[in-house]
Amino acid sequence: MSTAAFDPTAPLTPSGNLRRRRAVSRVAEYGATGAALFAVAVLGAVIYTVLSRGAGALSFDFLFSGTPTGIGPAILGTVMIVVAATVIAMPLGVLVALFVTEFAGERVTAASRLTLDLLNGLPSIIIGLFVFALLVEFKTQSGFACSVGLAIIMLPLVARGTQEVLLLVPGNLREAADALGVSRWRAVLTVILPSAMGGILTATVLAVARAAGETAPPLLLSSVFSGKEAIFNFFGEAVPNIPVTIFTLSEEGSPDGFTRAWGASLVLISFILFASLGARAMHARSLRKMSS
Repeated sequence: MSTAAFDPTAPLTPSGNLRRRRAVSRVAEYGATGAALFAVAVLGAVIYTVLSRGAGALSFDFLFSGTPTGIGPAILGTVMIVVAATVIAMPLGVLVALFVTEFAGERVTAASRLTLDLLNGLPSIIIGLFVFALLVEFKTQSGFACSVGLAIIMLPLVARGTQEVLLLVPGNLREAADALGVSRWRAVLTVILPSAMGGILTATVLAVARAAGETAPPLLLSSVFSGKEAIFNFFGEAVPNIPVTIFTLSEEGSPDGFTRAWGASLVLISFILFASLGARAMHARSLRKMSS
């Protein structure tokens, strides 16, 4: 019985095993595509619902006056709280990332990354309770306490994002600095940090977008306010903010309250959306700059 000689130039024909792999590959590809489309559809449905129900509430008076007609003090208070949280979290997050990436050994690096991941996974209500026991329980609610709670939420996001960007900095920059006899800390300040600044700002903006939408820390740490006027006693009084305002308006049980709650939700989600889009644009620009 003769068999045909093997011809290496002949086109490949799918065997049973290859056909099975192709089928599994198609199923995985279609499943991933379907999941992505489902996520986009959910996001689109949420945005459409908030936009359709909250657009009617938007007006100059709504955006700049206090209760019962507007949320101006809440917008200003949210900006104050988030800015203070960023001032606390960004330097600490960058310093942690620099230590882990540039100075720490492998064991310390692994332990630090695990700690940051665990901190990032903590429920925000637990962080709120911790800050409540630390700063509020025997004192009073304040905008500063709320900023501390949001800063704890932002810290691992800034640190992990900065770590990933620092790892993308070309190694030949570090080698060139070492060859010139530049000390490590000076090389970090003058060479590595400027190269990664775009990515650091991107990670910070993403952390700001995450913190601005958090509800548990504001409810526990800065929720007792009237909302009629802006509060500038940042360390001694609860500062009006949008998440608590949305919760309060939704609990009124009146159509007008629900409309204003949807309007406040639209303002908050617009801020988060534009911040996220800006962070993506900054990240793409940083990658182009580092690859050129």
